[in-house]
Amino acid sequence: MTNPAIPAGAQVRVVGDVHGDATGFAYAIATDRFIVQLGDLADHGPDSAATLRMMFALVERGRGLFLLGNHDLKLARALSGDNVRIDPVVQATIGQLDDTLKAQTVRLVAEAPAWLRDGSALFVHGGFHTEMLQQPSPEHGLDRPHGPLARALYGEPTGRMQSDGYPERSLRWVDRIPDGLTVYCGHDRRSSDGRPYMRNGALGGTAVFLDTGAGKGGHLSWIDLG
Repeated sequence: MTNPAIPAGAQVRVVGDVHGDATGFAYAIATDRFIVQLGDLADHGPDSAATLRMMFALVERGRGLFLLGNHDLKLARALSGDNVRIDPVVQATIGQLDDTLKAQTVRLVAEAPAWLRDGSALFVHGGFHTEMLQQPSPEHGLDRPHGPLARALYGEPTGRMQSDGYPERSLRWVDRIPDGLTVYCGHDRRSSDGRPYMRNGALGGTAVFLDTGAGKGGHLSWIDLG
């Protein structure tokens, strides 16, 4: 697999976690800009099927790409017959997909990069790891993630569980972002005001969190670059 790239000179729109908010996503992609979507296209929201179709159409027309999200990976693994726990959220998404879209989901999610560097920007779903500066996103083929690939999908866990039953995640990785680099990510809903949340790290780098709760009672956010 050749890692996808942002076309040289393209103006970019970075779109956060969609989670089946097809209406919001349709507004986000109504632009001539190249779309970089940060993963978690499916689950929770009302129309994951339409969201996937819109994103896949952009990919196949060369007008956008999406980063591998943990929900996308779990969905594709379930569709490919891997032994994963299919909870009601995933089952609801699967029920929306016809056979053509199921096959397309498995293929394109398997090809999706876990991270992408473009000049002074790095795009990833969950969190940054310094090894992402040394190598492009590896081929994953829907494998169970480990190492930097796990960081890309899930961020940096503390080993503790939150009261909502989800793993607690640390933002210590923000302090490892080098000066001059901005990491655009989703996964964690860090915003307290409905806008993307920006955090500066100890080395001078910056993280921008674009998950503002689309498909989960919030809304979809995006940022235009260039």
